[in-house]
Amino acid sequence: MAEQKEMLVPVELYLRAGIHIGTKFKSAYMEPFIYKIRPDGLFILNLEKVDERISLAAKMLSHYNPEDILIVSRRENGWKPIKTFSKITGVTVFAGRYPPGILTNTSLKNFMEKKIVLVTDPWPDKNAVEDAGRVGIPVIALCDTNNQSNNVDLVVPCNNKGKKSLGLFFMILAREYLKAKGIIHKNEEFTNVLEDFAEPD
Repeated sequence: MAEQKEMLVPVELYLRAGIHIGTKFKSAYMEPFIYKIRPDGLFILNLEKVDERISLAAKMLSHYNPEDILIVSRRENGWKPIKTFSKITGVTVFAGRYPPGILTNTSLKNFMEKKIVLVTDPWPDKNAVEDAGRVGIPVIALCDTNNQSNNVDLVVPCNNKGKKSLGLFFMILAREYLKAKGIIHKNEEFTNVLEDFAEPD
């Protein structure tokens, strides 16, 4: 399934983090990203497509400066990964419930102007997706097999619930973003490891 081209990280690392393991439900939109269904009923995502979309997300983000990007995660398993990502890249992150209006209501104390938003799940993070839509900025969303893709500009198929999966996603994204910005030039210069992004189980 994933041998044909060079992946961003070794296939074994993707498999260990469970980035490809979906839910027991699938939406029509996510069907093209699904590789198979396991005997226990879990849908499995196509690793090549996961890898491809992580690469696309990094390229898309690299067109923006850190201060123009906002990453939102209501789900607690995403808090450590996005905070570590912020520390390494300088990107603004919002861990916890995102109150509507931060991007649209200039009279709010925490109002911010951003040019692109990434959410770890478009359903719990729907306030951020809706705000981005109102101000007309693109949305990148991590989507599991059961997600809808309304108002999302770039879907990254992945297990968007697991600690290790989210940790690995943000670790790769940080490295690829820094490379695309010319801050580092090769993988070896990236010294952070998965444990910096993901709590041990």
